[in-house]
Amino acid sequence: MRVLLALLLLLLLRSAEPRRRQRSGAGEEAARGRVRGRGRAGVNRRQTTQCKEYEEAGEKYLDCQDRQLTTVMQDWPTDIHHLLLARNKIQILRDNMFSQFTQLKSLDLQQNHISLVEERAFSGLSQLNTLLLQHNSLKSASEEVLLPLPRLTYLRIYDNPWHCHCSLDSLIRTIQVPSNRNLGNYAKCAEPLSMKGQKLKNINVDTLCVDSRPGGDRQGGGGGQRPPPIRPKMDATSMCYTYMLPRPHLDCSNKDLKSIPTDLPSDIVKMDLSRNTIKHLRPKQFLLSKDLKQLNLSNNSLQKIETAAFAGLLYLREMDLSNNSLQYFQYGVLEDLYFLRKLSLEHNPWVCDYSIHYLVYWLKHHPGVSYSGLVCSYPPEFRGWRVEDYVKTYNGECPKDKQTNLEIGPGVPGGENEAQEVVGETEGQGELPQPIQEKPNTIEIIRLN
Repeated sequence: MRVLLALLLLLLLRSAEPRRRQRSGAGEEAARGRVRGRGRAGVNRRQTTQCKEYEEAGEKYLDCQDRQLTTVMQDWPTDIHHLLLARNKIQILRDNMFSQFTQLKSLDLQQNHISLVEERAFSGLSQLNTLLLQHNSLKSASEEVLLPLPRLTYLRIYDNPWHCHCSLDSLIRTIQVPSNRNLGNYAKCAEPLSMKGQKLKNINVDTLCVDSRPGGDRQGGGGGQRPPPIRPKMDATSMCYTYMLPRPHLDCSNKDLKSIPTDLPSDIVKMDLSRNTIKHLRPKQFLLSKDLKQLNLSNNSLQKIETAAFAGLLYLREMDLSNNSLQYFQYGVLEDLYFLRKLSLEHNPWVCDYSIHYLVYWLKHHPGVSYSGLVCSYPPEFRGWRVEDYVKTYNGECPKDKQTNLEIGPGVPGGENEAQEVVGETEGQGELPQPIQEKPNTIEIIRLN
């Protein structure tokens, strides 16, 4: 009996074992799936926040632009010198948010959604000299936020809706100190209406707290009418994006511009004005951009460039004029470009007639300039020709049947015999004419190039 019970028990145990293994295998597979899921999620998260780290001129950069970031990550390297956080979704700069980056020299926070900067947000950044906060949603800030930055030299805060009230008093007084000439340039008031469009650098600070005083905004106690608001001028700083790293760059591309913006920053090295509808370049519009080295005017509707349009661009090295409506250059247009090295001229309807000669002449006398795209579009007989080849045919040999008959002197073959025949005819006449004083042969055939 005992043996029978033992056999039955053994059979029951064997029949239950596969089910346990099946359940165990399913559990392991599910666990592996969960692990794989977590791994995939972790990879995606890292790809979303992964930044590009590189080194240039011995300084370390961390490029975290366009990463949908809302804050600073704790696993970022702390020995970087330049942190690029433009075009993210940061809304508030919290206290000690950047304190671990003690070697930081520049911080780019433009084109976020920043509306609040806490007083100790920049604590620990004693080496910082460049802070970019333009194109955000800041309305107010105090001088306290700048106190941890003893070496701050460049502060960009324009294109923010600044409320020029009493809360902004200390910040405006700081940026108006004469020694702080690069702090807060181009920033303007958005409110109140009486100050709208005025630069923070120029407003009268003593009027900021008038509204908070009893009856302070009244003229003569009678509640006078507010002055009309100043209409803001659309300049480069309010319409375009300015990047300071790795070199100053003004991006005005695809802004539906019909002319060159006013108040171009003077320290810009690269300027992109492509994909607009600019038709006409007038004299001295780039006069203040003395450091400009690259200028992109491609994909506009350029038809005319006046002489002195590029005045002041002494150090310009590259210029892109492709995809426009240019037919020729007026005489003298390129005379200010002493250091130009690259000129892009593709996809313009160049007209091959005498007007095109100035451009070819200038390029011939500046062999260090690399250019491309100089192809005839008109007239039809020269369409597709290189402009240089057209100019060669213009200066080619004149066919003999088209040459003008000139009087030939004795120095030319056949001239001496003809002169003797003339003398012989006069000898047979009664009275000889008075001797003609011999004149030097001044006839010279000149080939016009």
